[in-house]
Amino acid sequence: MLRLAVPAFLALVAEPMFLLADSAIIGHLGTTQLAGLGVASAALVTAANIFVFLAYGTTSIVARQIGAGSERTAVTAGIAGVWLAVGLGLVTAVVVALAATPIAHLFGASPEALEHAVSYLRVSAIGIPGMLVVLAVTGVLRGMQDTRTPLVASVVGFGSNIVLNVLFVYGLGLGIAGSALGTVIAQTGMATGLVIVVTSHARAIDASLHPHPGRVLHAAREGVPLLVRTLALRAVIVVTTWVAAGLGDVPLAAHTVAMTVWSFLTFALDALAIAGQALTGKALGAGDVAGARSATRTMVWWGVWGGLALGLLVLAGHTVVPDLFTTDRAVQSALSAALVVVALSQPISGVVFVLDGVLIGAGDGRWLAVAQVVMLVLYLPLVLWVHASTGSLLAGADQVAAEAHALVVLWWVFVGFMVIRGILLGWRARGDSWLVTGATR
Repeated sequence: MLRLAVPAFLALVAEPMFLLADSAIIGHLGTTQLAGLGVASAALVTAANIFVFLAYGTTSIVARQIGAGSERTAVTAGIAGVWLAVGLGLVTAVVVALAATPIAHLFGASPEALEHAVSYLRVSAIGIPGMLVVLAVTGVLRGMQDTRTPLVASVVGFGSNIVLNVLFVYGLGLGIAGSALGTVIAQTGMATGLVIVVTSHARAIDASLHPHPGRVLHAAREGVPLLVRTLALRAVIVVTTWVAAGLGDVPLAAHTVAMTVWSFLTFALDALAIAGQALTGKALGAGDVAGARSATRTMVWWGVWGGLALGLLVLAGHTVVPDLFTTDRAVQSALSAALVVVALSQPISGVVFVLDGVLIGAGDGRWLAVAQVVMLVLYLPLVLWVHASTGSLLAGADQVAAEAHALVVLWWVFVGFMVIRGILLGWRARGDSWLVTGATR
């Protein structure tokens, strides 16, 4: 578990580190720029992460084939996922670039913030194919029990991202668009390096590299349930950001950083989920139900203790972290208050992400799709209540305190969603329906 989880953790945190670096660099340009990044990043991450099945689904399929002793079939299936990522990435990039303005307007932020959001979105769209290819290739490698190669790619990509962003934003004076350009170059470089690794391995075992239409369509069909699951999950994030935008630029800017920190912690805990996907898929592919159960119990406890440790770290730094992202005292106050809620929710998050990973590794995509839609339906009345209560939440003589209070209420409602998610996932994991053995589910 540690052999898979530790490199996966270091690789996974690279993605939110891209946004953390962007937030820190852009935050010192101004509050409206940071608020614009919040809108753009919510839209961009949604556009890319709805296709996270390219990683998760591929991990499950490849791991099952590896467990059943068929490495060539495993890699061939993974290559089909890479070709699917290329096609989906090109289409998504065109849509996001052409529709950047209406997409940004959906969040209802101020005109100044929207201008920056559109600028960031249009440039970032160029990097979407690379982002999806990284997802697909990473899924292949994880299924093969290799989490070290994605780690190397992530470290190189993150380091390049910081250097390029500082150069383009401050050195060349390109502003928020320069930050987007630096991230695009770094992500495309990561994709190129990972593709070279996988294709070299495929040639060594004589696996096909050609885009076979039947295999690509099969990969697409297998990914539909996870696509539905991810769309529902991203809808939760997008609606929450939309509500934050309705609270004003200060709460939106603070929410942008708080959500980025939460994403960083999510990816840290998701390292256990990645180990869960790979180990569960391999165990069930080999017919080892007892091993899958045992690994699940162990990783759930690791999720609890890992979440507690991360929460304590955030709680200890909740008054220091805001200074790293902005000099606006109102944003600092709201962010500090929101980070307390983020910290307290981490043990719940640890359990949720582990169980989610285990069920994905088991290929239980259809149940996850239905369950996530149910969670979204249960969450919407809660978050829409916050939106309807904007006036009363922001009322008060002390505007700074009122904005911080409103953001804290929004974050506690979001924690409620995580509790609902944990209850449903825990109920499913206690049963036996997800424990299907064999090379295919």
